[in-house]
Amino acid sequence: MFSVPGVSGILNRGGGHKIKGTVVLMRKNVLDFNSVADLTKGNVGGLIGTGLNVVGSTLDNLTAFLGRSVALQLISATKPLANGKGKVGKDTFLEGIIVSLPTLGAGESAFNIQFEWDESMGIPGAFYIKNYMQVEFYLKSLTLEDVPNQGTIRFVCNSWVYNTKLYKSVRIFFANHTYVPSETPAALVGYREEELKNLRGDGKGERKEHDRIYDYDVYNDLGNPDHGENFARPILGGSSTHPYPRRGRTGRYPTRKDQNSEKPGEVYVPRDENFGHLKSSDFLAYGIKSLSQYVLPAFESVFDLNFTPNEFDSFQDVRDLHEGGIKLPTEVISTIMPLPVVKELFRTDGEQVLKFPPPHVIQVSKSAWMTDEEFAREMVAGVNPCVIRGLQEFPPKSNLDPTIYGEQTSKITADALDLDGYTVDEALASRRLFMLDYHDVFMPYIRRINQTYAKAYATRTILFLRENGTLKPVAIELSLPHPAGDLSGAVSQVILPAKEGVESTIWLLAKAYVVVNDSCYHQLMSHWLNTQAVIEPFIIATNRHLSALHPIYKLLTPHYRDTMNINALARQSLINADGIIEKSFLPSKHSVEMSSAVYKNWVFTDQALPADLIKRGVAIKDPSAPHGLRLLIEDYPYAVDGLEIWAAIKTWVQEYVSLYYARDDDVKPDSELQQWWTEAVEKGHGDLKDKPWWPKLQTIEELVEICTIIIWTASALHAAVNFGQYPYGGFILNRPTSSRRLLPEKGTPEYEEMVKSHQKAYLRTITSKFQTLVDLSVIEILSRHASDEVYLGQRDNPHWTSDSKALQAFQKFGNKLKEIEEKLARKNNDQSLSNRLGPVQLPYTLLHPNSEEGLTCRGIPNSISI
Repeated sequence: MFSVPGVSGILNRGGGHKIKGTVVLMRKNVLDFNSVADLTKGNVGGLIGTGLNVVGSTLDNLTAFLGRSVALQLISATKPLANGKGKVGKDTFLEGIIVSLPTLGAGESAFNIQFEWDESMGIPGAFYIKNYMQVEFYLKSLTLEDVPNQGTIRFVCNSWVYNTKLYKSVRIFFANHTYVPSETPAALVGYREEELKNLRGDGKGERKEHDRIYDYDVYNDLGNPDHGENFARPILGGSSTHPYPRRGRTGRYPTRKDQNSEKPGEVYVPRDENFGHLKSSDFLAYGIKSLSQYVLPAFESVFDLNFTPNEFDSFQDVRDLHEGGIKLPTEVISTIMPLPVVKELFRTDGEQVLKFPPPHVIQVSKSAWMTDEEFAREMVAGVNPCVIRGLQEFPPKSNLDPTIYGEQTSKITADALDLDGYTVDEALASRRLFMLDYHDVFMPYIRRINQTYAKAYATRTILFLRENGTLKPVAIELSLPHPAGDLSGAVSQVILPAKEGVESTIWLLAKAYVVVNDSCYHQLMSHWLNTQAVIEPFIIATNRHLSALHPIYKLLTPHYRDTMNINALARQSLINADGIIEKSFLPSKHSVEMSSAVYKNWVFTDQALPADLIKRGVAIKDPSAPHGLRLLIEDYPYAVDGLEIWAAIKTWVQEYVSLYYARDDDVKPDSELQQWWTEAVEKGHGDLKDKPWWPKLQTIEELVEICTIIIWTASALHAAVNFGQYPYGGFILNRPTSSRRLLPEKGTPEYEEMVKSHQKAYLRTITSKFQTLVDLSVIEILSRHASDEVYLGQRDNPHWTSDSKALQAFQKFGNKLKEIEEKLARKNNDQSLSNRLGPVQLPYTLLHPNSEEGLTCRGIPNSISI
């Protein structure tokens, strides 16, 4: 440790007892958007030079924090002033740099500080901090040592601190103690309430980068009507026509042509929701921006110049994306190669080619994806395993309004189905019939979708559960709106399995239309809506109404990390008008609007995994079965593994909550808790606020269920539908995202082509070559784990609470997850469980809690990390 000579003597001189402290912080990250922007403009050397300086953490840079640059004031938790608020100590400045501290993480720096403090000041419970520098820094923690009668007091901060003049109130941080509102030390009550008021703001004006204000708004920034009618998009949220969860308010100016739409651009998120812990997190976010702004336009230019064919000519052509690579002009390579995202995603071997890494689904077998068994297996062990449902009646019926859409009952007949000797009635009675049903979701949009480049069907797939526990697809129904109008119902054709001839190609194409429906539903509903979008209102409400001292704040916030920032990024580059999703997925401009229609039927309590499985008819209550549920598909990897994780989360939540709420009567008077839940429902999910299924939050049981659902959704559910995207979908033949023509009719050239070549017929139908490059580039980023990922059962700071009982319960949770991971690994080695590996020999590991960095097809991060 060294000090600036004379600084401590001049600034911190005084008598009385001294409390020694250690401040840990991180300087502003070198890899912020401005640096990436410089890089993409060709200033590679400048960025590398800057990076070396920062990584070097030279002492010269750190001395800027000394002198009168950063001031702290301790606040008493036990000795109040006349106004009831705790006494405030003197301004105290950082004294010296601690060169070596074993607990320092990457990029962190530690400083020594000594506070004047005596018995009349009581016990410190909070502190003010003022940054007098022009640049912000990330404050990690303050640790006080040898506090009389207390020992060590820790403050876990994890917050950006800007120049103090930018704030209306001085920044405050509390010690890592946990209090429900009624048990807060009297001297801290006023500070606790003031901090929450600051975080709520006044709902006015445009938010600035340094702001920490959390507020709600509708999704009115996905389109840009100023650019023309093709870029206008409906406002989602605030109406019964287009209900939607709320997003974080930015207060940006409206567009010229529509005062209700917000002008797109850089999106504000509260500063502590922004990336900045380590470069890897920044890389993921700005990788998407780099793709959107530089890489994809470069790809597009290649096709405009006819440098490469617009179509794949064979399945080997598709495999060549991973084996031989795609050849690009020298000028394109030289433009995009300096981008970090390109170096990370592609392999070039020093040539004019870009190669994608081989996806897991073809690493063992190049063609097993084509089998009926794999097609069905991915409905229970793929990247979208939470849609399949038990068939309760035959033929399947529709829930669409017949006064608008006419007759929509399925045209599949019982005598057409090969059920291994069962009749339909016998199969229904023995609960062996299942369905992947996208009919009602897509039918209202098919007419509009088919007016674009895309051509698609609304699909129903009937599956039979065989004696060996695998699923067999027995029929696919492809439906279109009636040419005479919606009231005339659907025009449907039923496609049956076939092994040879043109019928086998038709069956292969029918499966492709199903997977296209499934891919779009997965990306827009299972992935975006049901995890990322629905969680954001809870994040906003938590920060507005639960103090950092509140036990539920400490329980939930690790599961919120980065989500608001990722959602803002999605609105800029992924789900926006003409964004990546619209470019590469079937519904194009109708994509997010479709998710609004699905949200109409979203039910919070059904997001609990057991409730979801029962509602979908794939499980029934059975007290004698594990977790009180009997799965009707016993070898259902997502459900089997998910129930283990769900139960572990719920047990942890129960044990933690019981430390602070002994009786139901303790829940009702908790003012912060009640305000949090009321606002999350009435504002955050305001379009559904009158639904009867919302928990009332009057009991411990309701509190446990609410918190378990939030944690499950943000961690395990998101992991299950996210980290398999590239492993399964990186081979576009297995998971096409779009279809460009309908089934060829007899007598047409397309039909003759289909007779001659199943490969060309398939490739001319599914995702185009350019769309494939877009899709693969994006899902490879989305499927990667960052190096600084924090997984379920872990915390980024071991001192997140001072409560030893809470720490013991959390350790127990972490140990349980390790046991579960070992148990799941053993299941994948059980040869009798065919669905865990399938024909492609890809073990189901998406719900294994831990992972290494990169493309691993496993790991449950605490939060929606990308």
